Amino acid sequence: MTVIRVGTRASALALAQTQTIVNRIAASAGVEVEIVRVTTHGDTSTESLSTLGGTGVFASALREALLNDECDVIVHSFKDLPTQAHPGLRIGAIPKRADARDVLCARAGFTLDTLPEGARVGTGSPRRVAQLLERRPDLTIVDIRGNIDTRVGRVAEGDLDAVVLAAAGLGRLGRLDAVVTDFLDLTAWPTAPGQGALAIEVRDGKPERLLGVALAAMNHSSTRATTTAERTVLARLEAGCAAPIGATAVIDDGLLFLTATVYSPDGSRKITSSHAATPDSHSAPHLEEAALDVAERVSIDLLAGGAAEFAPLKVTV
Repeated sequence: MTVIRVGTRASALALAQTQTIVNRIAASAGVEVEIVRVTTHGDTSTESLSTLGGTGVFASALREALLNDECDVIVHSFKDLPTQAHPGLRIGAIPKRADARDVLCARAGFTLDTLPEGARVGTGSPRRVAQLLERRPDLTIVDIRGNIDTRVGRVAEGDLDAVVLAAAGLGRLGRLDAVVTDFLDLTAWPTAPGQGALAIEVRDGKPERLLGVALAAMNHSSTRATTTAERTVLARLEAGCAAPIGATAVIDDGLLFLTATVYSPDGSRKITSSHAATPDSHSAPHLEEAALDVAERVSIDLLAGGAAEFAPLKVTV
């Protein structure tokens, strides 16, 4: 293998985060690495994410390119990737996670709590809509699409008072200091399962030696465990981007903690469950076992508490 081809969406954010992966593959494998730009349905459609079907609209075209041997690996924002494995593909590596928090980007330095009554806040995420309405039912929520510059630009132009974005994306573009007016703490404002993490997907089977070396060097076992816990709740509840679910997992003092919250779409109801597990060791198999265990217990709690009665979940109880 003299060239490793890395597939990615063509947005500025996708290219920025892919470049970090390209640099790491090149450093580990010692070969030329080429970026292959792929246009996805999510990039070309102007419909809301919930209308498009949410999770998967950014992944399908990338996966087709990988299966058609147009590239050797593809880079996803993990929160955009469906929880169900795709036939013929697997997650080859999950690098260390960036900041998982959401942030508010508002005019005049406003925070979420100091925004004027009735302020217009833009987001395309049903979870963020529910969280905004739970915290500030007086706000006017505006459904928006577009890249980071487009969204932040609507605040600068006065069309919106604020937008809610992911800290990780702004950080990868070097924009955090310029536009953020409020960091939303994960304890009170859990984010999408897998938010802040990237997933490197490859074809099934043993990768070529140099690619395998690069994947092993990039993989971060703690990030893999915490994102597995969060995304397993999403899978267990049979939910996608259209379901208002926030989840946060951390490993601290030898314990894997997981908290997940399911909201009603209008933010008027929610249910939260938290559990912890103690991995037998910090080896990858033991971490995964703990992640699956804690996710199952949290999911059972959420369903037993009636989450499916007020949130758009496909699971039947």
